[in-house]
Amino acid sequence: MTETQQRPASLHSYLAYSDAPKALRWLERAFGFETTTEYADDKGLILHSELRRGEVRIIVFSAEEDYDRPARKGETVGHGLYVSLPTQEAVDAVFASAIDAGATPVWKPENTEWGNYRCRVDDLEGYEWTFGTYVPGEPQG
Repeated sequence: MTETQQRPASLHSYLAYSDAPKALRWLERAFGFETTTEYADDKGLILHSELRRGEVRIIVFSAEEDYDRPARKGETVGHGLYVSLPTQEAVDAVFASAIDAGATPVWKPENTEWGNYRCRVDDLEGYEWTFGTYVPGEPQG
């Protein structure tokens, strides 16, 4: 890419975990992420790490403060991460691996009235993850 070409905008999420080293290994095992970058300090805290699964990328670091997390109201805390997968089988597989790794099930894999086959789990520190076949922003013909 030359300096005159512009890179398109992209969105990346970042998450603070009280035990980020454990979270990294868990995210790999449960959701199939690959840790591509990991910078630890001399206390074993993660200063910065990057994970990917296909085109999905997230940033994880150690929470040195005790961050508040919103309480669940019904089936959701009102925000979370959504990962679009190519097939229903991929959704089923990530749900199974997440449950095997100790995730808390919120929604078992199922179809929605808007054409999404999806599941939802809470991870080991309570972050809400949804995996589905729906691609936001794309025509769903």
